[in-house]
Amino acid sequence: MTDPLTILVQARHGPVPVDWRVFTKKRGRVSGFLRGTANDPDPLLVITPDGALEYKDEHKPIAIINFHDLAEIALQVRGSSFSDSSRVNLAVWVDLNYRDGRKAKWRSESFADNMQTIQGFIEAYGAHKALRGR
Repeated sequence: MTDPLTILVQARHGPVPVDWRVFTKKRGRVSGFLRGTANDPDPLLVITPDGALEYKDEHKPIAIINFHDLAEIALQVRGSSFSDSSRVNLAVWVDLNYRDGRKAKWRSESFADNMQTIQGFIEAYGAHKALRGR
C-alpha cells in the first residue's frame, strides 16, 4: 500500500484515481469546538484497491486496513426496535479476519451512517481478492 499520508493528501486535494472511493464531510463548528477539533482538517475516508484509510481528527491515529493482511471479511447486520414501533435501527459493520489470526470489526468512525462506505469497502476488497489472489 502506498504511504497513507500521501493517499490522504491526494484525496483531499485531488484528482484521485478512478478506482478510489473518497468520502468527506465538513466538520461542524459547534461539535468541533466542543471536541477540541475545530481547527483539524475535515474527516476523510479513502478506499483504494489495496485498502482503506480514515482520518477522523488530530486526536486519533489514521485508521489503516491493508487488504493484503486480511484472510476474509464478513458483512454483519444487527437490527433492534421497540415493541411498540415499526421502525428498526440497523447496526452494520464488517468483521475482519486477518491472516495472522487477529479479528476486528470495521465501520467508519466518521461515516458510520453512510452505507455506501460499507458497500465501497466490500467491493474494493472483492476486487482486490479477485485480482491479486490470496
